[in-house]
Amino acid sequence: PGWLLSPAGRPYLASILHKNQRRVFGLLERPALPPALAVPTVTYKLFLAGRSGVGKTALVAWLGGTPVPPAHHETLGIEATTLFWPAKPRASGRPVLFQLHLWD
Repeated sequence: PGWLLSPAGRPYLASILHKNQRRVFGLLERPALPPALAVPTVTYKLFLAGRSGVGKTALVAWLGGTPVPPAHHETLGIEATTLFWPAKPRASGRPVLFQLHLWD
């Protein structure tokens, strides 16, 4: 769990942060990593569905590191957010970059 804060994980964490805030990536963007740190990207698309006002948009904002809306505003249509998360799975021992497409 503390791999991102270790010396080996810090370059990966730095690639997704901007001024100590999680960087928001567009649909075609991705974190810039030096060639020596290139890792495979694993892509998942997560579709959040549920009743109005239960916190789907707040969850996506929290995961993405953006401010959680203070008041409830109904999301019209679908809002897509792309989130990158570097990790080092225990089984492989090799870092990977998860690309999460969150559809709210």
